Amino acid sequence: MSKYVYSFGPGASDGSAAMRNLLGGKGANLAEMASIGLPVPPGFTITTEVCTAFYDNDRAYPEGLREQVDAALAKIESEVGRRFGDKHNPLLVSVRSGARVSMPGMMDTVLNLGLNDVTVQGLAEGAGDARFAWDSYRRFIQMYGSVVLGVAHHRFEEIIENVKLDEGATEDTQLSAQDWHRVVEAYKDVVQAETGHPFPQDPHDQLWGAVGAVFGSWMNQRAITYRRLHEIPADWGTAVNVQAMVFGNMGEDCATGVCFTRDPSTGVNEFYGEYLPNAQGEDVVAGIRTPRPLSKSYAKPGEISLEEAMPQAYAELVRVRETLERHYRDMQDIEFTIQRQKLYMLQTRNGKRTAPASVRIAVEMAESGLIDQREAVTRVNPQSLDQLLHPTLDPKAKKTLLARGLPASPGAASGIVVFSADEAEMRAQKGEAVILVRIETSPEDIHGMHAARGILTTRGGMTSHAAVVARGMGRPCVAGAGGIHVDYGAKTLAAGGVVVRAGDTITLDGATGEIFTGFVPMIEPQLSGDFAKLMGWADEVRRLRVRANAETPLDAETARKFGAEGIGLSRTEHMFFDPERIGAVRQMIMAHDEAGRRAALAKLLPYQRQDFVALFRIMAGLPVTIRLLDPPLHEFLPHGEAELEEVAAALGMGVEAMRQRAAELSEANPMLGHRGCRLGISFPEIYEMQARAIFEAALEVETETGKAPVPEIMIPLVGMKRELDITRGQVERVASAVFDEAGRVLDYSIGTMIELPRAALTADTIAQSADFFSFGTNDLTQTVFGLSRDDAGKFLPKYVESGILPKDPFVSLDIEGVGGMIRIAAERGRGTKGGLKLGICGEHGGDPASIAFCEEIGLDYVSCSPYRVPVARLAAAQAAIGAGGDRTA
Repeated sequence: MSKYVYSFGPGASDGSAAMRNLLGGKGANLAEMASIGLPVPPGFTITTEVCTAFYDNDRAYPEGLREQVDAALAKIESEVGRRFGDKHNPLLVSVRSGARVSMPGMMDTVLNLGLNDVTVQGLAEGAGDARFAWDSYRRFIQMYGSVVLGVAHHRFEEIIENVKLDEGATEDTQLSAQDWHRVVEAYKDVVQAETGHPFPQDPHDQLWGAVGAVFGSWMNQRAITYRRLHEIPADWGTAVNVQAMVFGNMGEDCATGVCFTRDPSTGVNEFYGEYLPNAQGEDVVAGIRTPRPLSKSYAKPGEISLEEAMPQAYAELVRVRETLERHYRDMQDIEFTIQRQKLYMLQTRNGKRTAPASVRIAVEMAESGLIDQREAVTRVNPQSLDQLLHPTLDPKAKKTLLARGLPASPGAASGIVVFSADEAEMRAQKGEAVILVRIETSPEDIHGMHAARGILTTRGGMTSHAAVVARGMGRPCVAGAGGIHVDYGAKTLAAGGVVVRAGDTITLDGATGEIFTGFVPMIEPQLSGDFAKLMGWADEVRRLRVRANAETPLDAETARKFGAEGIGLSRTEHMFFDPERIGAVRQMIMAHDEAGRRAALAKLLPYQRQDFVALFRIMAGLPVTIRLLDPPLHEFLPHGEAELEEVAAALGMGVEAMRQRAAELSEANPMLGHRGCRLGISFPEIYEMQARAIFEAALEVETETGKAPVPEIMIPLVGMKRELDITRGQVERVASAVFDEAGRVLDYSIGTMIELPRAALTADTIAQSADFFSFGTNDLTQTVFGLSRDDAGKFLPKYVESGILPKDPFVSLDIEGVGGMIRIAAERGRGTKGGLKLGICGEHGGDPASIAFCEEIGLDYVSCSPYRVPVARLAAAQAAIGAGGDRTA
């Protein structure tokens, strides 16, 4: 019989940290902590394989599971000296989810399971505290009622608020045993009314109900959304952890808390966390009460830290911190409970951190010898570097402070205020920058948090749901801004007499916790220190070169600042839309003969030459790949009657003639029409002008700097060798003429963009005439799939949601189809010409998964947008390490 249940605890643990895929992160680490002697309450883990079987078999459990659970439960009873369901000395357990990767707040938890109308009396007797027992019972009914029975959470909250009003209490801790008894009875009435059944009293029925609910929560909407955002496969499943309860709510000598072995926002090597006295763990992460700091150094005036309140437990926690970080060799996120001064460990996992913290921690751990430089390179998620590459608030800008909260996730953002996740998503889809304002966030807000530029909450601490999720997403977040009053009904927030309404603009500074009215100017980041050090280590091990897609001086300078090793794609058509040039472009299109076109192109030549001079100067001897004109000509013509009349007048021609010309050039499917090399063959004077501009610019920069530019001329949309032969001949003839005029020559190369399936399949033939291939993965994806990128947004999200596609193929390369074409082209091209240079220049050049594929098949470089260059550099290094080499060029 298969083993579905693994026990852990002081006696012995069946599992270990290495069994994360089977036991989930939480179960594997509970077993590991117990095995190294840390104080872990005993329990057992039901494996992720059961979750998979649960969904494969119409929510039925595999044979033998119940017997294994019974045996593991008996083992807990033996270790703690209590019996499940015993009326005098009851064992209570928690039931928690545990996927192989951390998904904070996405799935469901049930605490205090095993309580009923009889065992609550036994709990009260054993603890000598009736208030604690009835408080635990109401918590259990509230959690179980919401998670398992589907009773709306607010139905329970309304009852507590009414009792507090009756008793004149402002905090839950002010309610007595009798008050909680009254709450419990009201809760049970709500369950009966909402479900038609009494609240279950049999502990075993409760246990299986909770286990089923945790497995069921793997497929709740917020978990599905989280997995989609973080690219977590649905078939991984979750484990279920059942663990003996320890209680942080038995009195003032008890507490619960969350801590990090280093500061997760900055990476500073300081013990960092929060606790709540006389509370259970959900109170901390739910943001219902504002927690207190662990150490004196973080305490504000009037706050009592754990270090001061329970020095012995705090000292033990510090020792645990040091043990766990040494053992796991990474920053840990720890959950703990203190029951009557005794410390218990409930969880450890690699802590989520901001990008700045991630970089700092990796570098400092490498420099201290805890890990090596190669491992430090693998520790930072390349995608997270986006957090470092965007603006922060300008310290010199005028700012009007509205309020302050906790700096829960760094970065800065301005946007219009919205008060619901749905509105945040809706308005963001329209292109608006929004700040999501909530009293406290819940897992149901995940879609709005992802859509928002920043998140503001009035409750919760640095380990609240809002803080943890925002840090993982790279969103600025200010939490616990208690000085702000939010009115959902009126859609306002107010602080210090200032009222901000929905639609008004505010600015958040997640690094300081400050909130400002209006828009605040921002400045570019400075990429130095630990970031530069880590990127240097990455550059030492990566094989793939990293270039940028750029056609303006600003883009080129940005790319160089971020470490680009050249330009992999300069789209010349983007240069033609400049207001100073568009007239000449239109004159060229409207010309009736070649002489007219050449006259117009002569006006464009100085502009094009100026463009290339600027790029060659900035790149200072690095390669610059210039794609000759690609889009259909009609894109340059005016649209609408007023614009037609204006342009016709400027060109001294009739409106009707211009309208007729536009009609002649219009195409049913311009993406697959008269564009790319087809234009160059139809109108060779266009490519001749561009080639002349390139070579004259290169010679000018060589004369000026003494350093020869490296122009790589790319012919777009080639599908047949003969097309490349014709256009290559055009370029070579211009090169000879320019070099003869100058009396000297320059090295250059001519290649093509592979963006058609025919080009990939006949790459062995095309390679005879090409010096390089650059895979235009945007268009190659369109032509392989036979769909328009502009229209695909209508149905691709459904394809990803339904599992038809694992990811949007325009975001991350479709390895099987589009990747298959690239692999064929690379193999056939190099079969013909061994030294053929290969790269990609589509959006996929900045996607880590796509970069790993490029490394696998041996491409020479990737090219991406300037702001993605550091992402690509780090991803390329990780791909090289994963491929088993620090192969340097």
